[in-house]
Amino acid sequence: MRWYVFLLFVVVFSSCTSTNPAMLYVQQINPPEKLSFESISTSLEIETEKIPIDKLNWEAFAYKPDVAFRIGHSENVLYLKFYVSEAHILAQHSKPNSSTHRDSCVEFFIDPDQSGGYYNFEFNCIGTTHLAYGPNRHKRSFVAEEKILDQVFTASTLGTTPFEEKSGAFQWEMVVALPASLFVHHPDLNFKSLNSKANFYKCGDDTSLPHYLSWNKINSPKPDFHLPEFFGSLLFE
Repeated sequence: MRWYVFLLFVVVFSSCTSTNPAMLYVQQINPPEKLSFESISTSLEIETEKIPIDKLNWEAFAYKPDVAFRIGHSENVLYLKFYVSEAHILAQHSKPNSSTHRDSCVEFFIDPDQSGGYYNFEFNCIGTTHLAYGPNRHKRSFVAEEKILDQVFTASTLGTTPFEEKSGAFQWEMVVALPASLFVHHPDLNFKSLNSKANFYKCGDDTSLPHYLSWNKINSPKPDFHLPEFFGSLLFE
């Protein structure tokens, strides 16, 4: 009976751990010398870990590009770098708060203080930013376009000019800098020692191979990134 009890324990333990939300320790880094692709990229690559966005949550959308990210902070600025290898790239949108998720897109959703509302940062592959805040998909409040243009820094290896879909084998990278002042519903936000909930995504609704990948696993019948109950944990140094 001992082997049976041991096997039962392994099965139960594996089942429990497989549903545990992802957890990531966010390193405090030395601020980049300036806001540029090279400077931000160098700081993150020296001081942070590369994390995959590889959860394939819906069988109907089986295409799985190779995607990863790095994240770090300098108390009042959050820095991200995304790495993407995919078969189709698309960048139709160049206006803030447009439907960037329909292009080749990476996304970062965060509830900074676990108060129930979250920000959805959605960046297409040329850096166009969609940013809103609210408790769920249906109750969102856009952050002003002027604030996005003034304060969100993005730099992509694909440049900033919109283009129609290209097919082949593409690798692109993007860096992002998000000052705490962007989090307009959290005055005086400081990332130091913050305990947040978040998820990271890759999508491309209008590409030839639509796909929906996440960092933390999502359990829903159809693709939906606006499910904060499936956010993982970000523990800031």
